[in-house]
This record gives sequence, C-alpha cells and structure tokens, in this order.
Amino acid sequence: MTTLRQSYFTLSPQVLAGFRQAKQALEQSPLGLELIELVYLRVSQINGCSYCLDMHSKALRQRDVPQAKLDVLAGWHSNGLFSEKERAALQWAESLTALPTSHAADADYTPLLAHFSDQEISDLTFAISLMNAFNRLGVGMRQ
Repeated sequence: MTTLRQSYFTLSPQVLAGFRQAKQALEQSPLGLELIELVYLRVSQINGCSYCLDMHSKALRQRDVPQAKLDVLAGWHSNGLFSEKERAALQWAESLTALPTSHAADADYTPLLAHFSDQEISDLTFAISLMNAFNRLGVGMRQ
C-alpha cells in the first residue's frame, strides 16, 4: 500500500467539486451509465489507476454487465462481446488517453459518427477527459 502524497480532496475541495459536478452531469447523458462506466474502466486500465479500476468494475457489475465482458475489456479489439457502438467508444477512449501518440486520428473519430449524435460525441469526449483527469489525480497523489 502506498501513502497518499497530498490530500487533494481536502486541499482543493472547490476544484474537486467541479469535477464531481461534471461527473454528475454526464450521468444524465443520453450515452447511458453502462457505456460511460465501460469507458471509465478502460481508461483506468490504460492509466493503471487501481482505485478507479475497483470503483468502475464494481459499478459495472452492479449494472449486471457480465463478468466475462469485464474480464476481456483490455482485449476488446479481438473479442466479439462488444457491440460496434461500444467498439467506437472504446477506440475513441484509447485514442484520447494516448493523445501524444494517437493525435486523436480521424480513423479513431470517424466511427463515432455512425453510432452517436453530436451531443453524445461531445459527452463521450468529456467523459474520457474527466476520467483521465481523475486517474492522474489518483495515480499522481497515490490514492
């Protein structure tokens, strides 16, 4: 177990409140909580945030997502358990999380257009960005 570097939640409560407000707004998104949580979990896998991995895998199990699907999430590219819509969202999540190398390529963005409205693409991009921010807090401060 690591020691918390800084208690960012008590040191910067107003900033954290803004993050939480954004998360609550995303919960009302037409994307649906299951897809948002799936994206949160995949981003957290990439970033290695154990706190978020635990939280989002539990949330998905509570939504009755099959454990087999959670078990293969890291290998979604080669697994048939994910819909084309989920695949488009997961690819965009990976692209934005690996921004220095992906540059948010058109090949990663274009599939979204077949499955999501403009608002949903915006919400999805906010969700991915928010989870990356939360992961950086958790990993950086050793939560």
